[in-house]
Amino acid sequence: MDVDEIDITILKEIQEDSRTSYRDIAKRLGLSVGTVHNRVKKMTGLGVIKSFAAVLDPEKLGFELTAVILMQVEGGHIVDVEKTLAKSRSVIAVYDTTGDFDMVIIAKFRSREELNAFIKDALKMPYVKRSVTSIALNVVKEDIKLNL
Repeated sequence: MDVDEIDITILKEIQEDSRTSYRDIAKRLGLSVGTVHNRVKKMTGLGVIKSFAAVLDPEKLGFELTAVILMQVEGGHIVDVEKTLAKSRSVIAVYDTTGDFDMVIIAKFRSREELNAFIKDALKMPYVKRSVTSIALNVVKEDIKLNL
């Protein structure tokens, strides 16, 4: 990919606070506002920057449960099951994995009842063979920032 050290320094600034103006980033990095704007536009076009978003506190919004769900799925249907489960509003991540399970799902729920309904619905899906669910007792670290 066509990302250089200047791009990386801009990305670090944006990751820290995506509301920071291009003017402030330019001033801190000794660049012109146009340079920062053009590089952010380029990285957005390349898909390096997927979106700009606020990082919310799930617990303060009522999402008390974080579940880690491992699933086994019949081989030829893994991608279809992943795509379907990824559409759930509760799901924050779906990973295609190696090992005994085909996928790992991370999801946030407001209640045990929501989690229970999600698992039961998932297990009703064709090709889903088995699931194992763990509930996080404490969230020690949860961060989408990359260590650039």
